[in-house]
Amino acid sequence: MKKSYLRSLLVASTLLIIILLMISGALIKKNRLYPGDVRESIVVDGIERTFILHLPPSGPANGSLPLVIALHGGGGDGFDMEKLTESGLNRLANENGFIVVYPDAIGKHWNDGRNLSWYRSHRENVDDVGFIEAIIDYLIGNYGVDPKNVFVVGMSNGGLMTYRLACDIPERLGAIAVVGVSMSENLYKDCPSGLPVPILIILGTDDPLVPWNGGELHLGPVKLGRVVSINETIDYWVERNGCTNTSEGEYLPDKGPGDGTEVWKEHYFNCREGAEVVFYGIAGGGHTWPGGYQYLPEKIVGKTSRDIDANRVVWEFFRRHLHGA
Repeated sequence: MKKSYLRSLLVASTLLIIILLMISGALIKKNRLYPGDVRESIVVDGIERTFILHLPPSGPANGSLPLVIALHGGGGDGFDMEKLTESGLNRLANENGFIVVYPDAIGKHWNDGRNLSWYRSHRENVDDVGFIEAIIDYLIGNYGVDPKNVFVVGMSNGGLMTYRLACDIPERLGAIAVVGVSMSENLYKDCPSGLPVPILIILGTDDPLVPWNGGELHLGPVKLGRVVSINETIDYWVERNGCTNTSEGEYLPDKGPGDGTEVWKEHYFNCREGAEVVFYGIAGGGHTWPGGYQYLPEKIVGKTSRDIDANRVVWEFFRRHLHGA
């Protein structure tokens, strides 16, 4: 019995390592900067923390720049997030005059509150909330970022970290967007703040890592903490933001025929302080960035929808919540 358990644990651990290496290797190809990028670092709690900064060729006439913080998924880094989006966020930044920053997690995983033993950031309780706050302060002081126009978008582990930021420092965020994950059980049960935050969520029905109806996150047999269902996640934010009206979910035009997905949109409005809740469901969609890079085969991460461009959907959502726009 003991040998069988150890064998299963070894197989699970090996599978996790292989998948993470595949994800990292598939995305990196290699770490060349995109035009307009610079690499920077700051020291937080005595640790040098790194990030990629994408600067637009010009900003608003008043010199005050919006900021979009884009958080990578588990097993990746800031450059991987940039590549996952096919640098679409950079193009939109150039067109609309905002800064994008792609931070790097320690050990390629964010301390998102799941308290896992697998990851260094969790074991050592790395202060990633403090890291993101330090980035915001640094960019306000050195690059003219408008403190009232700070937005965060995250994919997968980065999405879980985005939920955590909305629980820990909501007063610093203009709006958030989460792609590829519902809310962790830990935060759902114990979120420190009830302040309204505008939120956009995108999730695929056929995500092989994130169960639509809640339960264990998993890479094959490896369990990685629990999430609540997408319906519970939406209900949480609708209640927290005090939304009183909703539009019926409607399917959007099929702009990517043959991709095996369809997209519907739900909108919850008349919310406290304008903190709307928007949800895009990707019928047939996997653990992917809609319109982005298919970083691993469909049999591992599922289908990438071509019906919407997540970069544009996210920015248009953030733009609606620009202070003073």
